[in-house]
Amino acid sequence: MLVERDDVGAFVPYAAVPVPSAAGGPLAGLAFAVKDLFDVAGYPTGCGSPLKQAESPIAAASAPVVQRMLDAGARFLGKTNTDELAFSLNGQNIHTGSPVNPRAPGRITGGSSSGSAAAVAAGLCDFAIGSDTGGSIRAPASYCGLFGIRPSHGRVPLDAVMPLAPSFDTPGYFADSGAVFAKVAPVFLGEDPKPFRLQRLLRAEDAFALLLSGAEAEALAPAEAKVAARLGPAEGVIVATEGLERWYWVFRHLQAWEAWQSHGAWIEDRDPVMTPGVRERFEFGRSVTPAQKAEAESARAAIRRRLDALLGEDAVLMLPSAPSIAPESGLSGEGLQAFRERALCILAIAGLSGLPQVSIPLAGMDGCPLGLSLLGPRGSDRALVELAVGIAAG
Repeated sequence: MLVERDDVGAFVPYAAVPVPSAAGGPLAGLAFAVKDLFDVAGYPTGCGSPLKQAESPIAAASAPVVQRMLDAGARFLGKTNTDELAFSLNGQNIHTGSPVNPRAPGRITGGSSSGSAAAVAAGLCDFAIGSDTGGSIRAPASYCGLFGIRPSHGRVPLDAVMPLAPSFDTPGYFADSGAVFAKVAPVFLGEDPKPFRLQRLLRAEDAFALLLSGAEAEALAPAEAKVAARLGPAEGVIVATEGLERWYWVFRHLQAWEAWQSHGAWIEDRDPVMTPGVRERFEFGRSVTPAQKAEAESARAAIRRRLDALLGEDAVLMLPSAPSIAPESGLSGEGLQAFRERALCILAIAGLSGLPQVSIPLAGMDGCPLGLSLLGPRGSDRALVELAVGIAAG
């Protein structure tokens, strides 16, 4: 790593190898970090696994999305820690340790983009690249008080990036300030395919019903009012008429099946020691039947049609980024799993629909951050970032 200090355990302690960047450009003067799923020239790609790291060759070239940042003048500082093979929302790794959440002491950062979120929250870099399959940008952004985006699926290239579940995998990034978040957007996201005028506000009543208690709802109320002041009163909608728990199972069957296709053969061959919960999630993927996968694929197609029709080309869907503030670091077992499942019921909305979602650091509770999210029409990523930054500034 190329940082002088790392008090929060955000970075993988690789030997410092400078990576050239352009002398000038739109991101000149900004420093960034990269989740250790993305190839960076001169470094291995460890994927949060000591065995994967040992087997990884040194990358000859950087992943295209990383190279975009370098070509725009951003300075690379190092690769950041991640949950093993990116298959967790917790940011806890028995091999590399758990990054510290600088904004919520004693609580997890969230994962799997744990190190990237911690690095930005600690002020060690201006922005950081992560990935989001089931919520690995949005949950840490909420827990660490950051801006974070999961782009429209397929918008940003995933070449030279470790796959988990390719039909859900999406690169994203974190920033602490709206100014930096907006500045990175043109380089990271490119241009929207057409102009979007986001002017209707929908409120996901079934997602808000998954908040842990009335305390979270009370904490988010001023943030909701801030969004409504920009877009007008929200229209309450039920996102999943069949229930978000049903959507959770659609997501889980597809994600786990794809994850086993991506890594199952390697796991069977190497039999690695894995962080509790990670191995079990992969094993669940092995158990998914072809009939379950086919049923889930059909359900996902219907979900995409519903969300596209609901949002049209001018609406945004407001929803909590997570059910509550970050869980305490000591929470484990059934308690942590129950929180994860509740969170995924909310996070699966963007995952299944493939629509862009931005988590905005607009709220807090008990001295800890709590994010509010906006989900936009397919391809409206740049317009969504502009809207989110404007709301936060207002």
